[in-house]
Amino acid sequence: MSDQAWRAAVRELAEREIRHRSAEMDRTARLDPVLRRELFAAGLMAVEIPRVYGGRGGTLFDAMVCIEEVARVDPGVAVVVDVHNALIVSTILRQGNGDLKRRYLTALARGSIGAFALSEEQAGSDALNLETVAEPVPGGFLLRGRKKWTSSAVHADLFLVFASSPEGKDASAFLVERGTPGLTVAEPTDQLGVRAAATAQLTLDGVRVRAVDAVGGVGAGRSVALEALDIGRLGIAAQMVGLAQGALELSLRYASRREQFGSRINTFQGVQFPIAAVATRLEAARALTYDAVRAIAQGCSPVERLRLTAMAKLFAAEVAEEAAGVAVEVHGGIGYDRAHPVEKLLRDAKAGKIYEGTDNILLRTIFPTLTAPVPVG
Repeated sequence: MSDQAWRAAVRELAEREIRHRSAEMDRTARLDPVLRRELFAAGLMAVEIPRVYGGRGGTLFDAMVCIEEVARVDPGVAVVVDVHNALIVSTILRQGNGDLKRRYLTALARGSIGAFALSEEQAGSDALNLETVAEPVPGGFLLRGRKKWTSSAVHADLFLVFASSPEGKDASAFLVERGTPGLTVAEPTDQLGVRAAATAQLTLDGVRVRAVDAVGGVGAGRSVALEALDIGRLGIAAQMVGLAQGALELSLRYASRREQFGSRINTFQGVQFPIAAVATRLEAARALTYDAVRAIAQGCSPVERLRLTAMAKLFAAEVAEEAAGVAVEVHGGIGYDRAHPVEKLLRDAKAGKIYEGTDNILLRTIFPTLTAPVPVG
């Protein structure tokens, strides 16, 4: 399937299956169960999974297009698609061994949702300042601790859980199945936006895992997290590009039919210019995101990957917030009404400025990757 055909297919599904469910999922903070089945049936949850495991066998670019098009309609649903594809499937594909791929990829292609459990009360921007501990016991480890703000936790069947050694010298990333004794998932967090993702806290009270459950091996948690977060930031950039596109389209549609002072408001310069500025910055955000995808696909260095994904996420989140804000202002009073979708987009956009790195963290990340120019002459 060509890039254009894949984009069209995802967009058609989003319009048909997501848009009319969006407001209710936002209200209940849960993914609609019928939509969940549709996402898997259409291959949106198995974009990069090889065909031998029941996936589409697509590319990283395909996954980002998928996230972007879903976010155009509902950024909360896009979080579910993003975390599953960009953080769980991608991590198993790129860093898991053959055994982990055989054990989990088929289930992840057919109906099991994955969640990424890294953040804790004290481990937010300082992501690896972990209090969750993997205590060595005969035959494996016992996980003890709490994970906060775990997107898709309420719906997830498989969790990638990061835990430190008791001495805090290293960390490991263990795959833990839902239903494992000692694992408890709380009710969804009553958060501002992206509510369909059903973010929740995990409690791990003596959850037993084995060394073979650790992605990359025991002690490899830091490298697993850093690579996963690079791809994850790229997924957030795609999500924010999609959100901005959706906001731009709603602004254009409303401005073309709303009349004031005897004219449609899209004839007024005060309406035209903010929309034109958003459209310009959106194209730049999309180009930066796609450039990062291409660089990763071509095997760029880890430093280059870190720089480009951080830049893409930083800029796309700025554009999404701007686009959603302009959309609310173009719509005026009804844009501030919860009955209209642009109000939701503004709430959803704020998440993009926070998760997977706040602006200050991303700027701090980008600067060391910059190389001073070589003097001429």
